[in-house]
Amino acid sequence: MGTRWGIVGYGWVARDYMAPGIRASGGEVAAICDCALAAHGHAANFGARSYAELGAMLDDGGLDAIYVATPNHLHAGVIEQVAPYGIPILCEKPLAHSAADLERIGRVAESGEVRMGTAFDQRYHPAHALIRERIASGDLGTVTAIRIVYCCWVDPNWSRNTGDNWRARPECAGGGAVLDLAPHGLDLAQFLMDEPVQNLTMRLQRRIHDYAVEDGGMTIGAMPSGTLFSSHTSYNWPEELPRRRLEIAGTEAMIVATDTMGQDAGGHMTRIDAKDGSTQSLAFDTGTSPFTRQAAAFSEFVRNGTGDFDINRDIAAARQFFAAFEEARTCL
Repeated sequence: MGTRWGIVGYGWVARDYMAPGIRASGGEVAAICDCALAAHGHAANFGARSYAELGAMLDDGGLDAIYVATPNHLHAGVIEQVAPYGIPILCEKPLAHSAADLERIGRVAESGEVRMGTAFDQRYHPAHALIRERIASGDLGTVTAIRIVYCCWVDPNWSRNTGDNWRARPECAGGGAVLDLAPHGLDLAQFLMDEPVQNLTMRLQRRIHDYAVEDGGMTIGAMPSGTLFSSHTSYNWPEELPRRRLEIAGTEAMIVATDTMGQDAGGHMTRIDAKDGSTQSLAFDTGTSPFTRQAAAFSEFVRNGTGDFDINRDIAAARQFFAAFEEARTCL
């Protein structure tokens, strides 16, 4: 029997990516909770129960896992409400809306009431899994730097067919492009190298869009091994420009991945040899969604606690992130 999921917050990521990923992994979207009637109609198309109140969904039971995809300011409250039911929780990133909300989630994690994980779907992109293997095998030599460009266009009216751009409202999102996108790159670097990014410094930008959150920024840091990390994330980058690039530089070779960071399994990768500059295209599975792989991995975590979900690791990383983010925001 597949994992029976409840989805809290049925926006475009849940609707277009996670729900299909759950079904492709052999699971079932058994119930959704959202205040929008359109979400209820969409869920009815595949037989899911619909609720406007989370308590009613939880009380009706029949769920093995909860996926939290609400606006950021609701994450902590949903986690606190779900935890006493003992249903494992997979929460979208950023894990929290603020440092204060992060500590609320930290207290739930410390209680041990429930298994929890963060939905860092970039860990589950087939290209990134291959990069991790290449690094571990020594193919790149000593990795000296990881550089990321992860940008998009999110203007004040952007909504992805949901009618609400809450990502541009600080009371809902907590921040803008950096708070939304940079955690993906930070976690991906940690996944690739199997060590944390530390000593974070940020510079935020509000240059193009007329809203209260940052529309771009740079994040830099370093790993205990000495590998440098840099990430440019933005909401002010036109979609037609090259905007998603991951570079891992080493003493023996460099891997450049283009358009792998994102919701889909596509993109392409090139290995560049450090001795002669020759290039090699690296093949990977372009048919399996990162969300399918993530849903399958969390289902395994639900069943037996194995896998790379570690809420304490994620909370520690988020604490560092918020410390740097709050400092940078004073200069915005």
